[in-house]
Amino acid sequence: MLHHLTLWVPDLAGVAPSWRWLLGALGYHADPAFDSVLLFRGDDGFALVLEESSDMVPGALYSRMRPGLNHVAFTVPPPIELATLVAVAGTHGWSVLPIDGHPIAGGAEVAYLEDPNGFEVELVAPA
Repeated sequence: MLHHLTLWVPDLAGVAPSWRWLLGALGYHADPAFDSVLLFRGDDGFALVLEESSDMVPGALYSRMRPGLNHVAFTVPPPIELATLVAVAGTHGWSVLPIDGHPIAGGAEVAYLEDPNGFEVELVAPA
């Protein structure tokens, strides 16, 4: 079982509003104990950390197509409706990506979102 995942971002203040909204909507709680990172904890014990990178190389921004992390997939807990989440995502800084029918979701309903820095999130609503 995963304990936590840390994403290095180019501008923590810039991504904070969109990630706060999404993770809050999925039931994660922001942990205010840290001032230099955003830490969100789920009821299952999993934590997602967003931290500003101290090693920004000009022109070398994140790309999910390079070796490394492609995306993070979250289960959308009932009673949250996937369509409702996707419908308002744009007002919180997320872009909706085309659905390619990823086989790992096992037939569940899925949606893909991308934040302004290119980080992809897959939302999986169990059948």
